[in-house]
Amino acid sequence: MKRAIDPNHMKIDALPARASLATGKMVLGNIDYDERATMRAWENFLADEPKCARDPVHPSHVRSLIHDSWYRSATGGINAQGVEAPLSSDRDEIEYLTRANAELLSAARRSFASLGQLLDGTGAMLVLADSDGVLIDAIGDKKTLHDGMDIHLAIGGKWNEDAVGTNGIGTALWTGEPTFVHAAEHFCAGIKSWTCAGAPIRDPLDGKIIGVVDLSGYSPIFRPHNTALVAATARQIEKALAEQQQEQRTRLLEAFISSAPSYRRKDGLVIVDHRGRAIFCNNVPDGEKTEMVDGPMEPGRGRWLMNLPSSGSEADLARALPAHLRSCHITPLKLDGDLRGAALVFPSVPAVSSVAVVHREVNKHLQDAVAMIVGESEALQAAVDVACRVTRSGSLTSLLIEGETGVGKELFARLVHAGSRRTANDPFIAINCGAITRDLFGSELFGHVAGAFTGASREGKPGVFELANGGVLSLDEIGELPLEIQPFLLRVLEERVVHRIGDSRGRPVDVRLVASTNRDLKQEIAAGRFRRDLYYRIGAVSITVPPLRKRGEDVLLLIEHFNRQIATAAGEDPLEFSHDALDALLAYHWPGNVRELKNLVGRLHVLAHGRDIGLRDLPEEITAPSSELSTASVDDAASSPELPGGTLLEAERQAMKTALAAEGGNLSRVARRLGISRPTLYRKLDQYGIRRGFV
Repeated sequence: MKRAIDPNHMKIDALPARASLATGKMVLGNIDYDERATMRAWENFLADEPKCARDPVHPSHVRSLIHDSWYRSATGGINAQGVEAPLSSDRDEIEYLTRANAELLSAARRSFASLGQLLDGTGAMLVLADSDGVLIDAIGDKKTLHDGMDIHLAIGGKWNEDAVGTNGIGTALWTGEPTFVHAAEHFCAGIKSWTCAGAPIRDPLDGKIIGVVDLSGYSPIFRPHNTALVAATARQIEKALAEQQQEQRTRLLEAFISSAPSYRRKDGLVIVDHRGRAIFCNNVPDGEKTEMVDGPMEPGRGRWLMNLPSSGSEADLARALPAHLRSCHITPLKLDGDLRGAALVFPSVPAVSSVAVVHREVNKHLQDAVAMIVGESEALQAAVDVACRVTRSGSLTSLLIEGETGVGKELFARLVHAGSRRTANDPFIAINCGAITRDLFGSELFGHVAGAFTGASREGKPGVFELANGGVLSLDEIGELPLEIQPFLLRVLEERVVHRIGDSRGRPVDVRLVASTNRDLKQEIAAGRFRRDLYYRIGAVSITVPPLRKRGEDVLLLIEHFNRQIATAAGEDPLEFSHDALDALLAYHWPGNVRELKNLVGRLHVLAHGRDIGLRDLPEEITAPSSELSTASVDDAASSPELPGGTLLEAERQAMKTALAAEGGNLSRVARRLGISRPTLYRKLDQYGIRRGFV
């Protein structure tokens, strides 16, 4: 007779080593899993969340992978007392999910069919989720499938970390590695009686994660080999995907050969699949190849080039071509009557000098970067003009971009990079200072040598200045840079030499710095949080990107731009907005700026019941005057220094309390409402001593 395994005391790790039924323990690694101790650690974490979240040292019986995920869950506003995942039961949405993931479902069909029969009666279920963690298929033990409905572990349930915190599916998506989460390790109380092991599925063409396969059930089903089982299943699905893609590649090449008799061997040829990714590349002229790929084309590694329209006409395909590919001839490739790809042919041209090629490429890059900034308002065009003049200056090595969150500051940084390029491989490195912990700033910016500090890489590591050498370094949210790091940044900018942590040897760097911020740095200087000399060093030339509410009818241009972009990507017709809807959108305050507008258009494409958009389809904060006034007042409170009640800091504190009250303490929504990142919000709550519980 088999002896039961004590669920309160196990040894767990990512890859188990051995099991012993005689002792009632599982020896899986060198970390003890103790049910009661893990529950106590979770309760302590929640009892003093800010302190626990900031403390990098986790309890010895809680894996660092789990502790880190708890931190992400807490700062993401996940309700730790939650009992279920969000579930979409709308038939249209489920049908859309099925169509969008048809290739993944087809590739998984064989593996799921063979495993499904074996799982009956085992208490386990096998599920398939897409890249957003939404379940699209489930098989296994009938009772477990039924019980899974109680926590929405069923088709349509959303199981990424942003939705339900630490769990096998969401944490595997985050880490990109096979992962298991057992019992008390889950973040939400309602799913702590379950155990799950998930493994990400990667697209063989470009390596991107497109889904997760997961084995779940009540905690007694935990076995050392669960993680290995789902990892093997994921590899089988990837192999099936590769076979499908190879078959499609062959058929597309055959379709091209039969439809392009005038093609010459010296012409360049690129075949793209139905997603616009290059699956075949041959004899492409140097100028075009530089544009199309971020380096040499690797066999079997796809690069996205364009969005294919839903129709298969050559005219629509030509209009869908990006500006830098307009010199090619494009031919639709149909399989079984459906558009499944296209052939891009680049006619051979006489050779030109390398200098001419460089100038042509720089101009083309700059034109493309300018075209990405949609708008005709005077304030926006003035900002674009300053950025273009900066790119033509060989002496100016730094630039400051100011503007609210969501206005598109990174587009201006990329514009500067596009106009500054001297070779095709000049790098663009972007880093968000608000997303780096205080202890890691020095290492991320300047790098470190082997053994420079506890946790340092054995081989050493270059910082972002070295990685950006010869190109552009974009430092977003530079106002978040700790005061003690600022002198070192100033020194690098002045001397053009970087010293890795623990190294006395200087390394020359040639970097153009583009710093951006949504803060008033002069106010930060007055408050003693930013160095005056660093401000004048990076702000010799500054660009202020106007907020969307001050750009007038640019709102309508952006709606049209995002509407067509999203429709083309999804192979659908654009939405049609009524005059009343457009008037409401034009009058709205847009606290989240362009990012908020883009997200709204994307949401309407998914959730609208038809292609015609009226006032009834818009969110309440846009259509209801009281909601609009509330949003405007919160935004003004966060941005205006001339408010009753004293200083900017007091106004900022009051704005955060108002937003917390309006959003019921949900930090994710509060961050979106104020237009700041969650780490920034968390630091500010700690700075002002505000706790979510006050509401």
